[in-house]
Amino acid sequence: MTLIVSALVSLATPNLSFAQGNRAASVGNMDLNLKKAIEIALAENPTIKVADKDIQLKEIADKEAWQALLPSVSASLSLSHSIQVAAIKTAMGEFKMGSDGTTTATGGLTMTLPIYAPAVYQNMKLTKEDILLAQEKARFSRLDLINQVTKAYYAALLSKDSRDVIKRSYNVAKENYEVVDKKFQVGKVSEYDKITAEVQMRSMSSSVTSAETGLNLALLRLKVLMGVTTNIDININDSLKAYEKDLTLVKADVNENELSNNTSVRQLDMNQNMLERSNKLLRTNFLPTVGMQLQGSYTSYSNENWNVFKYKYSPSSTLALSVTVPIFQASNWTKLKSNKLQIEKLADTRTNTMRQLSMAAQSYRQNMLTTISKLESDREAVKKADKAVTISAKRYDVGRGTILELNQSETALTQAELTYRQSIYDYLTNKADLDYTLGRE
Repeated sequence: MTLIVSALVSLATPNLSFAQGNRAASVGNMDLNLKKAIEIALAENPTIKVADKDIQLKEIADKEAWQALLPSVSASLSLSHSIQVAAIKTAMGEFKMGSDGTTTATGGLTMTLPIYAPAVYQNMKLTKEDILLAQEKARFSRLDLINQVTKAYYAALLSKDSRDVIKRSYNVAKENYEVVDKKFQVGKVSEYDKITAEVQMRSMSSSVTSAETGLNLALLRLKVLMGVTTNIDININDSLKAYEKDLTLVKADVNENELSNNTSVRQLDMNQNMLERSNKLLRTNFLPTVGMQLQGSYTSYSNENWNVFKYKYSPSSTLALSVTVPIFQASNWTKLKSNKLQIEKLADTRTNTMRQLSMAAQSYRQNMLTTISKLESDREAVKKADKAVTISAKRYDVGRGTILELNQSETALTQAELTYRQSIYDYLTNKADLDYTLGRE
């Protein structure tokens, strides 16, 4: 019994690394079921909010990508004072390029417009792939949280049911002790029977305390995953036994199509698409680019004072069309080779991931089949153990049985009931892990 309770406590011990923050809520009670627990977690858990913000950032990056095709406009103002200007000396004489001690003022406006920019086009497509990847990562966060909350909820149910079973066993042990104690007072039973009954009662009292601790820890972990404060009292009016009708047979084999919706596989496929798009982006380094620039300015030369508003300005404007043709840059070939190796590496990673996921899914299904096959035996064991308790109690009442038989039968019933609920829990957690592995919403 001590080993069973210790296992329940360790099972319920929360992993506080899941905690990113708590929901601000007032003290109160909350009636909870699995659906409500998942809804609250998806609404309040900070990891989901972070994933949604990542999508918003990727959408902003997508806007920045196509905005590179828009014209850019810049203005410039300059004021320069010539202390001594340079002179051009020729055979015909010396010509100064301006006057010493004068000021030149210039104001200009430049507009640049890309006409043909293949790198920008590929980058626009790449950012759209990045948005899809961010959405898939957000889906991964949701599926992972649903998986954690589901298993934490089932763990809380197992702790609650186990607490109830052990508490019932304690009440029986307490009643047995009271009966034995009364018989001892009138000399009908020996002191050994009284001591044995008292030891059984105190042992079960300790087990009840441990079971209560396990339940509190299981509820604490569930609260952390849901993102609610620990001062909220959770009431779970549910039982593992209610899920017994949901236990169904499944085939053990797993095909590749079933794993295509797995979020890790989908992310690998999207990364593959992004690497292929990056390959096209790198190839644009070998393509020409065409741009147009329109520039206008007002300039005033050789002014002898600093009053720019009285200068005489002369306008000028230019329209330039430029074509840039890359001829040779060694790093472009190196980048293409590196990109190709990354694509091959990702393909190998996907193959290995598929094998591992297939093995995990098959393991979960095999565990579910094993649980169903032994559940009927566990159910029958509970019935037989309950009958054995009734028989041993009657035998002891008529003096044909011993207190040891009575205690052993009660312990066997408790063990059978705990094993029965553990089997249901094992099936449900394996099913939750299978749903997560197959990427079921």
